[in-house]
Amino acid sequence: MTTINKANREVCDVDIRVLSDMSPYLFFETANTTTVGFTAEDTYAKAKGSRKIAFTNPMEGTMSIEAQVAPFRLYAMLSDGVIDTEALIAKKVTVACGTAGKLELPAGVRAGTVFIYAEGDYAGDVIDGSVAGSQFTATTASDIAVGKSYDVGCMIARTAGVQKISFNNKKNPKDYFVTMNTVEKDEDGLLTPYIITAYKAKPKKSIELSFSSEGDPATVKIEFSVLEDKDGNVIDMVELADD
Repeated sequence: MTTINKANREVCDVDIRVLSDMSPYLFFETANTTTVGFTAEDTYAKAKGSRKIAFTNPMEGTMSIEAQVAPFRLYAMLSDGVIDTEALIAKKVTVACGTAGKLELPAGVRAGTVFIYAEGDYAGDVIDGSVAGSQFTATTASDIAVGKSYDVGCMIARTAGVQKISFNNKKNPKDYFVTMNTVEKDEDGLLTPYIITAYKAKPKKSIELSFSSEGDPATVKIEFSVLEDKDGNVIDMVELADD
């Protein structure tokens, strides 16, 4: 086979499959940076202090995906890959009084989590009362007057239009089969597909998110430990010369 010099300046598209059944989990093509690497350090037998014989230790592989535009599903890899459709949300809302002594609360409000304040006095002096369904009734009717608005702090159970990923010590990342696809360009300008495969990649249960009103948009980085699969495979590099 002829040796041709090639170079790369194209981030990888990432095909992620659940290793247990090889079902597609996510095809991700908006990364800004994708990395793959491995190391296998040597241990030495010495004679009179000098290194004489080298023994190579087992490989330790890593992969990463870094992006600023990403689907919510990407974050679920750091949990158990499951996205729930119910969530409990803390809300601060301002509600106008239409009936003396009563306030209509947001739908889904959870009893025992409702705190009412005069408008502009949020977290100040609580107005006592009770909640039935989505209606608050003041203990002293005159505390809630028609034509005035009140700040409400409450918890709302959302069951529609919501996605939730739970991070806890009971849920841990699955193992994935990950393929990174890119292209290389040779000295004649010809593009050749180039594929890197990790046979058993486990997301590291670690992430740091930073949100700021200045500078670059927020970046998310997912890192994987690349392990040896049951057949002894770790990482493959494939060039599709005929394509």
